[in-house]
Amino acid sequence: MTNFFDDKISDRLGGINFGKSTVIYKFELIKRAKAAAKKAHPDLALIDMGVGEPAWPADNLVVKSLSEEAGKPENRWYADNGIPEFQEAAAHYLEKVYGLSGLIPSEHIIHGIGSKPVLAMLPICFINPGDILLTTVPGYPVTATYTKYLGGEVFNLPLKESNSFLPDLDSVPQHILKKAKLLYLNYPNNPTGAVADIEFFKKVVDFAGKHNIVVIHDAAYSALTYDGYKPLSFLSVEGAMDVGLEVHSLSKAFNMTGWRIGFVCGNSKAVKAYATVKDNTDSGQFRAIQKAGIQALRHTDITAKTIEKYSRRFELLVDALNDIGFKANKPKGSFYCYVKAPGGTESGKVFNSASEFSEFLIKESLISTVPWDDAGKFVRFSVTFEADSLQKEKEVINEMKKRMKILKLRF
Repeated sequence: MTNFFDDKISDRLGGINFGKSTVIYKFELIKRAKAAAKKAHPDLALIDMGVGEPAWPADNLVVKSLSEEAGKPENRWYADNGIPEFQEAAAHYLEKVYGLSGLIPSEHIIHGIGSKPVLAMLPICFINPGDILLTTVPGYPVTATYTKYLGGEVFNLPLKESNSFLPDLDSVPQHILKKAKLLYLNYPNNPTGAVADIEFFKKVVDFAGKHNIVVIHDAAYSALTYDGYKPLSFLSVEGAMDVGLEVHSLSKAFNMTGWRIGFVCGNSKAVKAYATVKDNTDSGQFRAIQKAGIQALRHTDITAKTIEKYSRRFELLVDALNDIGFKANKPKGSFYCYVKAPGGTESGKVFNSASEFSEFLIKESLISTVPWDDAGKFVRFSVTFEADSLQKEKEVINEMKKRMKILKLRF
């Protein structure tokens, strides 16, 4: 049976083949596997180590601010490209946490309705048909997706353990560099948990200047750091403001995932380009949410408490994973632990991919993880699992270890 829209869907979405693909995407596969496992083991609680959202709700002072601001008549208007107070609070935050000084809030900062829309809009600012985006894999795909929508091309830079999960910029072929327009980076990294140092960012700035490439640094996890590694902004490197932008989110550092508030900071002309696209895309986040965001940005102790919790959980998780047989290390940032998947089980089962292992783990033990096969067979464990006390955290980790030991995994 034909549908009026069969020949109306754009080519970028598949054209006449839209909706006909039989490919099931990773997170949908995980969702289905969890549902099937729950049905098969109704008496066994799911241990969800794949959650990519904060374990806590927003702080009470942030919630109270929203409650107070939501009813004020002056907050009912469209926010468009944001309120100056939020830009100013973001600038103070960047100076306090990252040491960035000299920012002009009205020129260098614009809010976004979460970092995801920002990363979707930025290719519209820069990509023409035939231009190339250099992007790290595994990673967050939104900027790459929009680059393809716009007729651009994507060149993947694999994040390998042998290079500390940093991209090898020297490996990019010359013919790719000639057409490259954007470089997307994300540190601390999702999913690897790897962090960048100042020397790497200096190399990025030199690379961008030499090859005329705009840098987009996704700093969603940048405030979540551990064991002496301090939050580091790409923009703190000399010359970075000339070649790049940084995208910040309040989702991870302030447990405000569903609030949808973040900001972009960087080169004034690039920020103006983003503001132009944004102005033609949305009408800004609700002013009351921006004002609640201001309260969050002023209270970095919220992040400090969150870091303390995740750091404690990492130590429990890493010890457990190593006891099982994984080779796990506590990361310096993010809330993810990224480890090589086992090769199989002692009974002879073989895992040809991380996805096969992850599916097996859900099915057999009701433990959910996120697999990545982009640059080796790895799985991501998150420390944002449900647990409302230290005792409960220990119980969850011990139960996870108990279930996985029964499987007799082979590494």
